[in-house]
Amino acid sequence: MAFWQARDFLFCGVCGTLLTFDTVRSASCPLCGFKRKAKEIEGKETRYTITAEDIRRELKIEPFVILESAPKEDGFVQRAVANESCPKCSNPQLEYYTKQLRSADEGQTVFYECPECRHKFSVNT
Repeated sequence: MAFWQARDFLFCGVCGTLLTFDTVRSASCPLCGFKRKAKEIEGKETRYTITAEDIRRELKIEPFVILESAPKEDGFVQRAVANESCPKCSNPQLEYYTKQLRSADEGQTVFYECPECRHKFSVNT
């Protein structure tokens, strides 16, 4: 048995969509209607890994960023500043940082935060 055949029991044999269990006897594809008997799935072990990044993305939590600049005299690190006004309070400057969240061939995401009202938003570039 090929490696891919050993792991495809939870997916549709026609279109590759994840199967859902309609009854205790069968699972079906919600996209094309393909059915697989539960006996073909029963007793097989399924494992997968979830990373912290997956959880943050699912819960829409702002990513953690380690700033790589020297600490200031008062002990904290300041983000870069853009001369753009805050859409909430019209403060003339916003702090920002960037992160590559999507695939490498797509632009990075810029995260803005207003130092006055703490309004946060992001822009995909």
